[in-house]
Amino acid sequence: MEKVSILHLITASKNASPFDVNMAYDAGFDQVVPYTNVSLDEVVALTQDAIFSRSPSGIKREGIFIGGRDIDLAIQMLNSCKGAMFNPFVCSIFADPSGAFTTAAAMVAKVEFHLQQHFGLDLSGKAVSIFGASGPLGGCAAIIAAQQGAVVQLVAHRASAQLEQKAKTWNTQYQINLEVVDGISKAAKIKLLEFTDIVLCAAPAGIEVLNSAQLSCAKSLKIVADVNAVAPLGVAGVDLNADGMQINASSALGIGALAIGQLKYKTQLKLLQQMLSADTPQIFEFKSTFNLARALLAN
Repeated sequence: MEKVSILHLITASKNASPFDVNMAYDAGFDQVVPYTNVSLDEVVALTQDAIFSRSPSGIKREGIFIGGRDIDLAIQMLNSCKGAMFNPFVCSIFADPSGAFTTAAAMVAKVEFHLQQHFGLDLSGKAVSIFGASGPLGGCAAIIAAQQGAVVQLVAHRASAQLEQKAKTWNTQYQINLEVVDGISKAAKIKLLEFTDIVLCAAPAGIEVLNSAQLSCAKSLKIVADVNAVAPLGVAGVDLNADGMQINASSALGIGALAIGQLKYKTQLKLLQQMLSADTPQIFEFKSTFNLARALLAN
């Protein structure tokens, strides 16, 4: 008799994400068990309780999903999970805090796809400005884009000290070179856009970050991707369903929240399904997530 499949959902947040719970059931897991308010030092014990209670055949039907809101903590938790395992007590692990890894992967993969399709270019050497870079989605998108060779600028909307510290940490951890730039005033944004090839907008919902007048000054701008689905949208003129559609008042192409969201959904679902179907344990974080998102677009 086949063992029941179980996904152990570990999060430092007060609540497990209903989105992640629904996705896990849709992917085929029989049971999804949340563990909330989990601290980093509790991860090893939880992991070993999960794996030691099952036979090697049972572990193949088990996975650990790491949620939360902090991308750095999620990676630390993933590493703690890995360190707590040893053969034959090993299961798959998938980190996706606040959906940041899968959404950022989908966003950058969409940008890369349209950059190649419409301009015959890749991300290498392109100036990428990220608005909302202090959040988990913006930060993850910055890391992914930089790993593809882009020159990434984290746009500061307030005092930049906290963002500069994050950039310093990520630069050291991932061997990249993120920069923090001023985007507080309208004039600062216009100056920044003069030399920007790509804009990624991951700002909080319902906040317009760039208006039509500012976009009209961005002569080098090629692509704008915006994940905001709540009016007003993050970037004026980027339709929710836009998938490489020209933006009004600009020659740039827009990628909207629903187009990004559809790829994010497919990516997360496929990774959860791979946790159940793979012959060997899988480790999924933002790099492997990005690789799958681009593969889904290629096919």
